[in-house]
Amino acid sequence: MTRRSSCRRAVSVRQGVLGLALGLPFLWGAPLHAQEVETTEEVEETVTEVETIDVEQVPGEPPVVQEQFEVEATETVIEEPRVLISEVLIEGISGHPEEERLQLEAYDAMQVRPGSRVTRDELQRDLNAIQATGWFSDVRITPVDGPLGVQIIVQVEPFPTLSGVLLDPPSDELPDSVVEDTFGSDFGRTLNLNDLQQRMKELQKWFADQGYSLARITGPERVSPDGVVTLRLTQGTVQGLEVVFLNKEGDAEDENGNPIKGKTKEWVVSREISIQPGDPFNRNKLEADIKRLYGTQLFSDVKVTLKPVPQQPGDVVIVLGIIEQSTGQLSGGLGYSQSQGVFGQVQLQDSNFFGRAWNMGLNVTYGQYGGLANINFRDPWIYGDKHRTSFAGSLFLSQEVPQAFQSEDNGNIRTVDGYVDNGNKYAYNINSDKNPSDGKFSSVSRAEDEFPNRSWFDFEGDSVALRKTGGNFFFVRPLNGGDPFKDTPWKALLGVSYSNVRPINFAADSRPYGASTNNYKKGRIKNKDIICISYNCADSNDLISVRFAATYNNVNDPRNPSSGNFFTATTEQFIGVNEDSPTFNRLRANYTQFFPVNWLKLHKGCRPKRGEKGDCPQAIGLQVKAGTIVGSLPPYEAFCVGGTNSVRGWYNCDMAVARSFGEITLEYRFPIISIFSGEVFVDAGTDFGTQKNVPGKPGLLLDKDGSGVSVGTGVIVTTPVGPLRLEVASKDFSGDWRFNLGVGWKF
Repeated sequence: MTRRSSCRRAVSVRQGVLGLALGLPFLWGAPLHAQEVETTEEVEETVTEVETIDVEQVPGEPPVVQEQFEVEATETVIEEPRVLISEVLIEGISGHPEEERLQLEAYDAMQVRPGSRVTRDELQRDLNAIQATGWFSDVRITPVDGPLGVQIIVQVEPFPTLSGVLLDPPSDELPDSVVEDTFGSDFGRTLNLNDLQQRMKELQKWFADQGYSLARITGPERVSPDGVVTLRLTQGTVQGLEVVFLNKEGDAEDENGNPIKGKTKEWVVSREISIQPGDPFNRNKLEADIKRLYGTQLFSDVKVTLKPVPQQPGDVVIVLGIIEQSTGQLSGGLGYSQSQGVFGQVQLQDSNFFGRAWNMGLNVTYGQYGGLANINFRDPWIYGDKHRTSFAGSLFLSQEVPQAFQSEDNGNIRTVDGYVDNGNKYAYNINSDKNPSDGKFSSVSRAEDEFPNRSWFDFEGDSVALRKTGGNFFFVRPLNGGDPFKDTPWKALLGVSYSNVRPINFAADSRPYGASTNNYKKGRIKNKDIICISYNCADSNDLISVRFAATYNNVNDPRNPSSGNFFTATTEQFIGVNEDSPTFNRLRANYTQFFPVNWLKLHKGCRPKRGEKGDCPQAIGLQVKAGTIVGSLPPYEAFCVGGTNSVRGWYNCDMAVARSFGEITLEYRFPIISIFSGEVFVDAGTDFGTQKNVPGKPGLLLDKDGSGVSVGTGVIVTTPVGPLRLEVASKDFSGDWRFNLGVGWKF
């Protein structure tokens, strides 16, 4: 009988200590080096060996019962030998200024202590821990056999003292003060990589806060022996700008697959982008650029895409998807003004003429007392100008009733026909039988003898009107030092204007003379009360001027400011070119200051809930205005005081017709509810006693007050076309109240 017996045996050996498992000697004397340390995953390998032994019965001997046995495969982990540590020595920092500190940092990082039994892997772990403290550029652990056990010698090499930080490549956007603030507390101390990494994060956050959202700081690239650390800076460079026109649905192609073509020239878009190819990408700058694009009012939407550049990690191309809006406009309406009476207006305008962002308009107004035809042009940014200079000009033909010759309560200046001063005390009506019969006469008008018995409307046809024909142009330049994107509050203006001014009546007859209706006495008026409406009593005047102005504006909101100030100063020199062309200079100045307050909380935006942002444009506004005229001037060029945008208790130009003036306004503005706001104000003005210095003295002839104070209140309604003011104001604290309807805030 033959029996078979089989035996299976398995041995599991841990990879990496295979030599130890096979009985090879463990080399404790080999040093451990930090540069040899790598983090790897230990892999266990199972070796299964099956051996079958057949045992046959030997003749003549008793049969041997053959047994079959099997040893299941098992995992066997062979433990490393442990050795006794007699001493731990830290070497390499003797004499270092921070020797004690570095010794403690290295020793505290270790778990091995004298008297403990450790393996080589545990020593490797301690080596890694010392390296992780960040204080040392090199760490070595060397075991040395001794009579009492193994002596552990830890050889360390600390980093040098930090003396400076450099970026590679250097950044023009990074001020030295930021580097000092970020790393300054570590200068003069031993460099620590962990602290350095934290400072690098702070520096990268600074770049992000400045808008450099693609910036990355890595390293250190190098650490010099004298302690200068070089970090790698990758900012993300803009390689180009692409302008793509989109339709209203946001598609770049039409239904036939053709690219959408825009009206606007691409350079009109690209010139508003401050980030140029080769510049580091900056989100804040790009957001400001997009805001400027919307400010042109040429585009309804701007979509921004950053397109990566192949083979150049971090670099991008800015793609602007432009959706244009309609820029042509035809409008009309009805209105009323003191100079034009009831009028109708038609306006045709295109704010993107020829796709060059030019604003071209035609305005025609026809009113009860006059009219206006005006062609205007404005280029908001002259092509290629690095200062962002704008240009504007206009041609006009107008006819209006000058407010300098009007009064609400004290009569008006009317035109006089053919006045000749023949030495008489009175100038007579040409149709009156009371005229002298010596062949010499003075004529006042074609009216009847009894002027006091005639109504205001009887003189309507002889009202003073000025017909002006001419044009002007001017340049406005921000004082930005040649940086078109610099946000500067200062601007300068230089302009030239020409106008031919012809005084007429409503029949369009030339009428250079005038007289006050309240001085008529039974068909005659004193010669001294007849005035020249025009300069030199000419049928027309040629006015040629050169104007220079400087403005400063840093208010927080141009529509409804609540903080900041505004200042402007203007000088306009009129140059005489003939005997009927006056020479004089007009000087004006205006200063406005806004002080934010939060007194009334009527509007819900003035009572924000916790975590909400308040919306309460509430302020005290102070405005001071003054002006004077030096030289010979026609009376219609004098300063008018009083009215909607002056001292509001008086009608337009009803306080004074002056050579010099001064005004001051104190106004409290506050939101009420929804689109309604309120105001309380005090206005004051004076002519400084200069009405008598205006040729013809029209202000004195019409008994205009010359100075006064007005208090009032009003409601402002915010509309799509701007604020509308409904105000009531008193005259000199009397019971004489005036209602006023205005467009826009007074200042």
